[in-house]
Amino acid sequence: MGATKKVTDATFEAEVLQNPKPVLVDYWAEWCGPCRMVAPILEEIAAENADKIDIVKLNIDDNQKTSQKYGIMNIPTMSVFKNGEVVKEIVGAKPKSALLRDLAEFLQEAPAEAQAPGGEKFTF
Repeated sequence: MGATKKVTDATFEAEVLQNPKPVLVDYWAEWCGPCRMVAPILEEIAAENADKIDIVKLNIDDNQKTSQKYGIMNIPTMSVFKNGEVVKEIVGAKPKSALLRDLAEFLQEAPAEAQAPGGEKFTF
C-alpha cells in the first residue's frame, strides 16, 4: 500500500469517524478478484487527492465487527464518511473515470471566499 492506509476494527473510529476530511473506506478481502482490480485505481485517486480525501482499506475477513456494523454484504463496497456518517456508498469495481465521477463532490476545491470593498463577503 502506498497512498491508501489500512484500518482495522480497533483504528476505525480514530482514522475514519473522527477524521476532519472525507474518508473513503474500501471494504475488501484477499480472495476478491474485483477488489484487487480496483485497488490500484484507489491508490492513484488517493495519491492525486491526498489534500481532499483520505482513502483507507478495511479487510472484511479480519475486521468483521466494522463490516457487520455498516451492513457490508457485497465487496468491493466503498463508503464515503463525512463527519462520522456515511454520505455515499459505491458498490462494485468501476473504472477510474466512473469512480472520479462518483467522488466528484468530495474532490472539488473548497470555494474561495473574498471580501467586497464594502466589507461584504461572497463565495465564488
